[in-house]
Amino acid sequence: MATPHQPRRNDTRRRIQDVALELFAQQGYEKTSLREIAEHLDVTKAALYYHFKTKEDILVSIADDLAAPVAELITWAGGQPRTLETKQEMLRRYSDILWGASRFFRFIQENQATVRDLSIGESLKNNLHGLNSLLRDEDSSMTAQVRCITALFAMHAGMFAMQNIEGDPEEKRAAVLEVALDLVAQAEAPSAVTG
Repeated sequence: MATPHQPRRNDTRRRIQDVALELFAQQGYEKTSLREIAEHLDVTKAALYYHFKTKEDILVSIADDLAAPVAELITWAGGQPRTLETKQEMLRRYSDILWGASRFFRFIQENQATVRDLSIGESLKNNLHGLNSLLRDEDSSMTAQVRCITALFAMHAGMFAMQNIEGDPEEKRAAVLEVALDLVAQAEAPSAVTG
């Protein structure tokens, strides 16, 4: 049974994550201190330590929270038939996850060297590998396999590229997804399997 304090603790944890992620994105992970995070939250460092001992702990908690839906997607897709419809549904669901966590993925893009050196880098790489292995068929042509891999990268790259293009956010998201869906459909076409 949840205590009356549990929702408040989760709210505080989420606020810390939000403020930290905003600061990491604005000024870089390396240049952000726990003291600055505490100041932006208007709490003492001791209060911050109650929830997180280090800024890496904060970043790992954010990555863990966002990795859970990807792990669920991989589990779901792994239990489905390897059809075009399954692959396209997987991309649709992944699009929801990506765009729902756009600030985090923007942070990753802008702090790639740091992410590589932290424990979250391996976790993110494993998730991407898991998605990729469910999208591509190893017995397909090399071109078909490249199309499937490119579909995932197009979704990631599209998120960042579309920031500088005017337009409705949902329309931009739909355009990126459409490109990824087309790539997977082309990979499944008969000529892609044999040629």
